[in-house]
Amino acid sequence: MAEVLPSTPVEFLKGVGPKRSDALVSELGIKTCMDLILHLPFRYEDRSEFHKISGIHGEHTAVQMLGVITQAKEVRGGRGSRVIAVFDDGEATMELQWFRGAQWIIRNLPVQKQVVVYGKPNLYKGKWNIAHPEVELFSHFEIRKGNGLHPVYSSTERLGRQGLHSQGLAKLIRNVISAVQPAITETLPDRVIREMKLMGRSEALHTVHHPPSPQKAEQAQIRLRFEELFLLQLTLLQHKNMVTKDLPGVRFAEVGESFNTFYHERLPFELTDAQKRVLREIRGDLNTGWHMNRLLQGDVGSGKTVVALLTALLAKDNGYQASIMAPTEILAQQHLEGLREMLGPMDVRVELLTGSVKGKARKTVLADLKTGHIDILVGTHALIEPTVVFAKLGLAVIDEQHRFGVAQRAKLWKKSKVAPHILVMTATPIPRTLAMTAYGDLDASILDELPPGRKPIQTVHRTDSARIGVFQFLEDQIAEGRQIYLVYPLIEESATLDHKDLMDGYESIVRRFPPPKYQIGIVHGRMKPEDKTWEMDRFVKGQANILVATTVIEVGVNVPNASVMVIESAERFGLSQLHQLRGRVGRGANQSYCVLMSSSDLGQDARRRLETMCRTNDGFEIAEVDMELRGPGDVMGTQQSGVPDLKVADLVRDRPLLSSARYLAQEVLADDPQLGREEHIALREALETALKARSNWVRIS
Repeated sequence: MAEVLPSTPVEFLKGVGPKRSDALVSELGIKTCMDLILHLPFRYEDRSEFHKISGIHGEHTAVQMLGVITQAKEVRGGRGSRVIAVFDDGEATMELQWFRGAQWIIRNLPVQKQVVVYGKPNLYKGKWNIAHPEVELFSHFEIRKGNGLHPVYSSTERLGRQGLHSQGLAKLIRNVISAVQPAITETLPDRVIREMKLMGRSEALHTVHHPPSPQKAEQAQIRLRFEELFLLQLTLLQHKNMVTKDLPGVRFAEVGESFNTFYHERLPFELTDAQKRVLREIRGDLNTGWHMNRLLQGDVGSGKTVVALLTALLAKDNGYQASIMAPTEILAQQHLEGLREMLGPMDVRVELLTGSVKGKARKTVLADLKTGHIDILVGTHALIEPTVVFAKLGLAVIDEQHRFGVAQRAKLWKKSKVAPHILVMTATPIPRTLAMTAYGDLDASILDELPPGRKPIQTVHRTDSARIGVFQFLEDQIAEGRQIYLVYPLIEESATLDHKDLMDGYESIVRRFPPPKYQIGIVHGRMKPEDKTWEMDRFVKGQANILVATTVIEVGVNVPNASVMVIESAERFGLSQLHQLRGRVGRGANQSYCVLMSSSDLGQDARRRLETMCRTNDGFEIAEVDMELRGPGDVMGTQQSGVPDLKVADLVRDRPLLSSARYLAQEVLADDPQLGREEHIALREALETALKARSNWVRIS
């Protein structure tokens, strides 16, 4: 063991060998001794106290007892052999039972010797027993100082069959860390350790596996969590510096005719203070001569499109083209119509390119784009096809970016000799801590105001018993000239999920709101695109009073006259989705409403989601609650989110640590951007190791 180093393959450890090594690699990704040491306990068992049989009660999930096994016998039955033993703690007795490995257990069970027994007590016919307890000689227990916190490790069935269950892993890690500890080097700079009052790395790694107290275990974990978050933030900040400070970009120094004409003559409303602030931030980026890489967050209706258009006009005034890429054809079409309406007679050419633009129309768009006769091209992923060639692309706007993969965004970036400025827009509010990881290499701007005249949406929760009252409310709204969305989670009835299905709902709505007095539209994902477009057009033009739909209307529909959103089986939707759906109303000056329909039997999480929706319209608060309930990967979509596979840290629990890690990482890089100083050599090596292990830390490029 004296020669064991952190980099030593686990195969060469005593008691491991090729077979166990293969299992450790395939099951847990453990290749080296350091990998093994970094396989941390997910909880601890408190073994500091011995219980008496007479003191056992139903609240005990596990008990530890000291005594003697007085007898043991193998009992053969129809289901195989089992072992029954009698344990005596000096005051009372109880049965211990094993239903597997009877022959091995009967041979190795220490009878008439003082032992420590640990396991979960079960009450059967008024008597306590323990099935499959851990049994250890008290002498061994004393030697290894077992009367404290015992680490519990995650394992798998395959590893368990090879003796590498939690206990087996604990023994292996115990031996390895004793041998490796002298070679464990410190990675964090002294000033960071002092400022955060952290344990040293070697001490933390030893303590987390052998904590003398819960307080010390927590201190060790905090050190390891912070280190992981600190390395993550260093990675993101270095990448951010590369794409913003080290990557030349087009300078948009001119605020010309197009921008000024639109700003002073065409804008139908005064920009909010938030929009003005964001424009100043963007203009600051565009005037540096370096590449802009900015994230624009804002709830539905906060005015992101106007900001994107003004930025595109800056590109035109400086002799460049702009593109706006949307995730769906419907949304791209809506962008096109909205931009043309806002621009009016101005000399700015906006065109559309989607999969539906074919033949002569497509050839014309491609030809005019290449010659520079198109100023703004709106489209879907069709924009990144090889046949799409810009004359001078200076700005790429990406809407609802989480719908696009990294490779797709990279292709758009390569459409110009000099990388175009990137403006990433999302209406999905991102919790601050998550933005610092998933988008930590982007500058972030937030639109946190609604345009003037917009009223907050009133949200209420109603159960099925209140449906008559809800229908009467809808009738009153229609009588006032308003339109209604009714959203269902499913198209057809499900045998496994008790949801309101769309077709059933449509039929009941038609019965309650019969034609020709009322016009009902229907939209769902299985319709032909042309049929879906026809139904949506009817609703947009006010020819339908009610639109019954699935979540296909989550993005892509803007109907200012729609004032009510009814969401059936609302408990089945996630918070983010509920917020997005609610954002389909409230686009006009009239008071808008969102009605969340559910059964009366709700789980704790579902109830909290609905209560949150009723309490606030703040998308960022909603996003924070969503992350608490679902976790960061689920909130954003694991594949596209950029959320790293953190081993120790947790983005919900460790929010304060993350903020500190980012601040201190900024300080270190400001002082030593390349981490070239002697005191940062170990940190740079740790960073390089982490990058090799986690290539998904940097997702935006």
